[in-house]
Amino acid sequence: MSRESSRLILGIWRIGDWGLSPAEVARLVEGCLDLGIDTFDLADIYHGYQCEAMFGSALRTSPGLRSRMKLISKCGIALVAPDRPMHRVKHYDTSRKHIVASAENSLAQLGVEQLDLLLIHRPDPLMEADEVARAFADLKGAGKVAAFGVSNFQPHQVNLLQSRLDQPLVANQMEVSLLHTDALFDGSLDQAQQLRIMPQAWSPLGGGRLAREPGDSTLGRVLARLGQELDATPEQVAIAWLLLHPAQIHPLLGTGRLARVRAMVKAQDLVLDRQAWFELLEAALGREVP
Repeated sequence: MSRESSRLILGIWRIGDWGLSPAEVARLVEGCLDLGIDTFDLADIYHGYQCEAMFGSALRTSPGLRSRMKLISKCGIALVAPDRPMHRVKHYDTSRKHIVASAENSLAQLGVEQLDLLLIHRPDPLMEADEVARAFADLKGAGKVAAFGVSNFQPHQVNLLQSRLDQPLVANQMEVSLLHTDALFDGSLDQAQQLRIMPQAWSPLGGGRLAREPGDSTLGRVLARLGQELDATPEQVAIAWLLLHPAQIHPLLGTGRLARVRAMVKAQDLVLDRQAWFELLEAALGREVP
């Protein structure tokens, strides 16, 4: 039985490490959908530019899945890779030509007609906001992308791009966790709340480090104690900490194991009070909050 829509997102960047066949990936997706997770995050560069093709193969084994899900992709980073021999150095490309070509390639690799959300993957020092705006207008007008956002942008960079657009940016994917709290203080989450931009938290468990946080560290002790009080794992407590923020953070999970996804979904049912939230923040910072 499906549960109500989840704020969790499944990140597909590690699909090449999961060791799953296309049919097994499709079953993972269906399991996530049944748990209420209906959004899946990809990017052109993941797994050496192979991620979207691999996920597309999974979707083709079960065509009915597409109508139940939302697909995110990202573009703008150009990696040195065997599939991109023209790249001499890692760089960013937010030109109109590159954004449109990248989005169209993502559609072809995934075997779908529209992306629900396209993000500019990283701030580009050479970004011409008017060029990005024209690319967005082209893709929106052609029905190839439904909505647009950014990833790893600071508030001033969001403001610059938004000033050229005739449609709102709807998401900013950023690193935020108990091991990376900058977004709480640099204005990113304030802006997300102000503009009602969805903050999507990549590496919400610190790349798995929170599961390994030493029990003799202050943060490890607080996570363990709260976990015992709430009948939860430290990782579930860390996800619940993110979910309590009023900006409505959407954590991205990077696992290919449905049992682990199911455990993280349970974090949505945990109730942290305000003092527990600040106790975790104090432990993460290593000092009393200012």
